[in-house]
Amino acid sequence: MRIVFMGTPQFAVPTLSAIVGAGHEVVAAYTRAPRPAGRGMAERSSPVELAAKRFGIEVVTPPTLRGDEGVERFVGHAAHVAVVVAYGLILPKTILELPAFGCLNLHASLLPRWRGAAPIQRAIMAGDEETGICVMHMEEGLDTGPVGLVERVAIGEDMTAGELHDVLAELGADAMTRALAALSREALLFTPQPTHGVTYASKIRNDEGRIDWQLPARPLHDLVRALSPHPGAFFEADLGKGTERVKVLRARLAEGSGGPGVLVDRAPTIACGTGALRLLTVQRAGKSPVSGEEFLRGVRLEPGAHLA
Repeated sequence: MRIVFMGTPQFAVPTLSAIVGAGHEVVAAYTRAPRPAGRGMAERSSPVELAAKRFGIEVVTPPTLRGDEGVERFVGHAAHVAVVVAYGLILPKTILELPAFGCLNLHASLLPRWRGAAPIQRAIMAGDEETGICVMHMEEGLDTGPVGLVERVAIGEDMTAGELHDVLAELGADAMTRALAALSREALLFTPQPTHGVTYASKIRNDEGRIDWQLPARPLHDLVRALSPHPGAFFEADLGKGTERVKVLRARLAEGSGGPGVLVDRAPTIACGTGALRLLTVQRAGKSPVSGEEFLRGVRLEPGAHLA
């Protein structure tokens, strides 16, 4: 099939690779334009752009898909179908209706739960025990289209968003390849999403990462998992040279008691509103991640200290 691929982050790369490997003709890869990143703020191409260039695929980086110019260029691809994976731009109705088989979207949740921008993080933050991927026929609404294929996966108790991301990316690549094979035979059947159970996975806000030790340990554990490795849940403490921010990249539910935010022992275990968390991996600003025990060896924190 002639395919236009539309995606931007690393999550989309396994699907692009799988589609190429299955023998489809990817006539163009639409992605977000290079953006300044890193300490030097040099322009950095998206993972999809880098992958597309390795495959020799034409890369298109329009600022918008609205307007006659964008439509005319899309028409010129003469695509049978568009495959969309975390692209980042809204597809107007004119684009959605151009391919003969429409536009297929790979979404990282069990729709209609967690429609929107951050389904992986929101599922973990909510303590969900299961998630998955859906191959959906796109329409104008936000992730509202009928679903043609679903794959489920359990969320482990200590699984982080980074780990779940990688599992779902590979699962999604396989699912989209199978969906396209069925679509080419006109054998991919779509089922409307249920009207009940709809939730929205809004974009993660910067202020959501602060750990409120007054809360029970369980939701704090889920917060740490949901924001690891990026942007990272964090606390603040005086480590000997003034107050610093420390990211918690991995933690575990633990036994311990004390006032919320109090360092119970050198494991290190931190008391919460109820229960406690053991910090397994943390990261100070500008430094590499280290174990919780190694972190304590390098700072002035003793049991009884309070973390903010």
